[in-house]
Amino acid sequence: MKLVSSVLFALLILPMCRSSPLQDTCRSFAAGHPSIGYDYCIRIFQADKASAEATDARGLAAIAARLAEAKANATAARVASMSALEGDARRRDRLSVCAEVYSDAVDQLDQAEEELAHGAEGGIDDAVTQLSAALDAPETCEDAFREADDTSPLAAEDAEFKKLATVALAVAASLTPPPA
Repeated sequence: MKLVSSVLFALLILPMCRSSPLQDTCRSFAAGHPSIGYDYCIRIFQADKASAEATDARGLAAIAARLAEAKANATAARVASMSALEGDARRRDRLSVCAEVYSDAVDQLDQAEEELAHGAEGGIDDAVTQLSAALDAPETCEDAFREADDTSPLAAEDAEFKKLATVALAVAASLTPPPA
């Protein structure tokens, strides 16, 4: 009877305990980025239905790059809107810095997503380079305001983009073999 119970347990319960590529990826991410964490990682991927169908970390990295690109686009649109309404020329200059770095980030994230989605030779390294460059956008934007001793109106957007881009970069970087 004990043998039958053990076999039933193994056949019925253990398959339900297996984790998905998404869970494995977010668990690994959270180990290296506890300040952002597992729950955030899961939540951002669950916002995109394609994540449920991703079979590996490479697919998830492409999805994360696409999500970060959408956030960069939204931030760039907000910057353009704010800039159009801003009466102070110096503050408009600071917003212009943000517009430029977010425009660059959109291009970099688009290239990273392409590299990850198509799996070209050397594509992962190129994607990691592009993702790393895009991750500079929020800090550069915040620096423009900090250097002028001005409060950034984009602090929340910059912080959220930084977290999204960090997830994308970390997942893509996990695909590269460790240095020899």
